[in-house]
Amino acid sequence: MTDYNPPLSDMNFLLNEVLELGRIAELASFEDVSPDLIGAILNEAGRFFAEVIAPSNRIADMQGTRVENGRVLTAPAMDGLYQAYVQAGWPSLIGDPQFGGQGLPHLVGIAVEEMLQSANLSFSLLPMLTMGVTTALMQFGSDAQQTYYLPRLISGEWAGAMNLTESQAGSDLAAVKTRAVPQDGHYLITGQKIFISWGDHEFTDNIIHLVLARTPAAPAGVKGISLFIVPKNLCDANGKIERRNDVYPVSVEHKLGIHGSPTCVVNYGENGGAVGFLVGQENEGLSYMFAMMNHARLSVGLQGVSIGQLAYQKARSFAMERVQGNSDKTDGVRGIIQHPDVRRMLLLMKSQTEAGRVLTYAALSHWDLSTHGADQEMREFHRRRVDILTPIVKGWCTETANEVTSLGVQVHGGMGYIEETGAAQYLRDARIMAIYEGTNGIQALDLIGRKLLRDQGVAVRELFNDMDEIVAQCGGAGLEDIAQPTAAALARCRDAVEFIVRGAAADSHFSGAVAFDFMQLMGTTISGCLMAKSATLAHSHLRENADDQGFWLAKMNTVRFFMQQIMPRTETHLRIIQSGQAETMALNDEQF
Repeated sequence: MTDYNPPLSDMNFLLNEVLELGRIAELASFEDVSPDLIGAILNEAGRFFAEVIAPSNRIADMQGTRVENGRVLTAPAMDGLYQAYVQAGWPSLIGDPQFGGQGLPHLVGIAVEEMLQSANLSFSLLPMLTMGVTTALMQFGSDAQQTYYLPRLISGEWAGAMNLTESQAGSDLAAVKTRAVPQDGHYLITGQKIFISWGDHEFTDNIIHLVLARTPAAPAGVKGISLFIVPKNLCDANGKIERRNDVYPVSVEHKLGIHGSPTCVVNYGENGGAVGFLVGQENEGLSYMFAMMNHARLSVGLQGVSIGQLAYQKARSFAMERVQGNSDKTDGVRGIIQHPDVRRMLLLMKSQTEAGRVLTYAALSHWDLSTHGADQEMREFHRRRVDILTPIVKGWCTETANEVTSLGVQVHGGMGYIEETGAAQYLRDARIMAIYEGTNGIQALDLIGRKLLRDQGVAVRELFNDMDEIVAQCGGAGLEDIAQPTAAALARCRDAVEFIVRGAAADSHFSGAVAFDFMQLMGTTISGCLMAKSATLAHSHLRENADDQGFWLAKMNTVRFFMQQIMPRTETHLRIIQSGQAETMALNDEQF
């Protein structure tokens, strides 16, 4: 049995109407994409991930992983899953056709990825990391590297892993110490990396590690970091294994959650040096790394949505089945879903999860347009939008996931605190999301420093202008109860931008002190605007007496709840921002 039932109606609605997949499909690269094709893909994905992958989630969490004799032993519950996933063709869905991919839009891929993440978050990290490696090599790999590695990665024949963190170099990659010494056309890599998700396994014949390291003459700091391909196994020109490379897992971390994902300590060069191959130019590794990180950050934001959906569905089912308390109208007992406070919690879960979904999907629609736009101006416009939305998606959706999964435990009451019910796993699994791929504090600083202040708010104001159009359409449809709070939140965002642009120049601590609340203000507002667009379209379907009236009514009520109970948070975030940072920095270190 599985707790997961993919939200296919909402996914199809977002892709085909809210985010106008047809407009993306008009681009030459996606000319064969149609609503019927997308519907068929999503239906099959829903069946596959619910029936094949999801049943492993709870068992793999209990079984965990371990290292024996220099290799990772994965949870037995996941035996055969990766092979089934590859045979079904899911790894190649959005891959470049010239390397064997199916070439579908990222907007389609993100809906499929959500279902994979909800089915088994730990398992989903493996293809996510492979996609990160693929993304980096697509942009920065040589022609020979692309020809050799990409077909095998895109098909799923080989897997990928990202090797960035060291014990002394977490978020501060300037402290990376792993060494890369040139020798006979390649490099010998020595050092140790930690927190390497899926750093070893036996699901594939090879794992392609992308490793940050320093060459002997590299300058200090982030300017001296290079990026290297370090295969687990060294292979011939046809991909046949010749010998094991000098890269081995030492241990796996004992984590709060995602127990089914082996998070490895990996050693390089204990027996003379791991063979590595330079990607691009020496000392450019940091910029290459962000190609991996930015795509991964959007996927992590999606994880917040995916785990939120799972937690909501489990809480909803429990609330319908759990009988407690007397009815107000009869002497009989009733399901706790009839209690107003339980309904409040469920709607907090449902509305924020749907808001996170439309926000994340929107970012990937802009990704498609930024890479396949009709002209350079169009591509640059959408690239700016992706840049703005990436830290918001990663930060806001994962903060929301912590709230939603905690509410899921609360709906279960005391039973939620018991591992056997499963609700606690979602809370444990969600907690890492605000930490990895750059903590949410780093996302907030990125949003202010690189995305707002760098161009003095040009890209942010472009975003606001588009949101203004959504609000105007909502108001024009007679939905003032939705348009008004959305417009008020947008006005608060504009006030915050002007305040930050003025204040950042005067105080070096200012941005860091207000960044988190600015990220939360932006996430709540932009997701709320996109929810308003959903409501406008749902309202039109209701007026036309379209099919599935229950779905459209539920969407309208969910959006209204979001406006009443979530949007008011934007006022608090603005007040905190405008209070500045004086008290944040007032204590000296000894006073803490």
